[in-house]
Amino acid sequence: MQIEKEKTYEQFVSEPAEEKTSGWLRPLFIALIAALFVKLFLFEAFRIPSGSMEDTLLPGDFIIVSKIGFPVKTPSIHIPFAGIKISQFKILPLLSTLKRGDVIVFKFPGERDEIEASEKVNYVKRLIGLPGDVVQIKDKVVYINGSKFPEPPTVKVNYEFITPRGLPNPYIFPENSDFNEDNYGPIVVPFKGMKVELTEKNLKQWEIMIKREGHEVELNDGKVLIDGVEAKKYVFENDYIFVMGDNRNNSLDSRYWGFVPVDNIIGKAILIYWSWNSNIPTSNLPEKIKSIRWERIGKRIR
Repeated sequence: MQIEKEKTYEQFVSEPAEEKTSGWLRPLFIALIAALFVKLFLFEAFRIPSGSMEDTLLPGDFIIVSKIGFPVKTPSIHIPFAGIKISQFKILPLLSTLKRGDVIVFKFPGERDEIEASEKVNYVKRLIGLPGDVVQIKDKVVYINGSKFPEPPTVKVNYEFITPRGLPNPYIFPENSDFNEDNYGPIVVPFKGMKVELTEKNLKQWEIMIKREGHEVELNDGKVLIDGVEAKKYVFENDYIFVMGDNRNNSLDSRYWGFVPVDNIIGKAILIYWSWNSNIPTSNLPEKIKSIRWERIGKRIR
């Protein structure tokens, strides 16, 4: 078996420029493809910017998210000045089993009254309700399908002041409900194929969700019209989940802006790989290094 000899410096210099360029471009291209594959289908890193998940996750935590088995979509592309938008399409559907209690990262679906999110950001929250679940909060205690939700020990809840039932919060989802952040529901998490009756009285509860599924909704002479046709019921086209932050008194979550489409899930948070005080600027490097939270590095996220 013959073994090729290494090229001498003179041989390398005498090679055509195209061959020398392809020599280092090829491994670089392979490395880029491999990195893209890992980011799209396997793992991705995220930084925690806020305290809505305290004490499970802290500002300044850097986490690894497993994307294995979760939906994969192409990126949404906007062509400047041309006004052209290339919509996303699904590469892979959900293949993993969703579990209540998982800490997940997802694309923000938009504020309560937004059809599409004006700010393209990713959120991290705890999965509370699966498609078809009945979610209810009684005096800050979460119930799923009538049973108390098993809270992890890292959840922070301040029971000193509880907003009583019957005192609605005007910023709560859905619009015009009598819910508040401490006494919420019961409400059903929509699932694909779920039918809801539509009336003039309950339209506000479902209107934004129907619009987010790509339909026009209006009320005309007491009649509900979907895409210009009278409708007395609506059949949901997608599965959804209900999420909440572990810092229950300081979290904007499904209580405020609604359900998250399953297709918006990016992955499950599994590990903290780095952590330090996010309030200290990197320009003050000595103090930044002192603030490293060694006890959190390598910690599994539960």
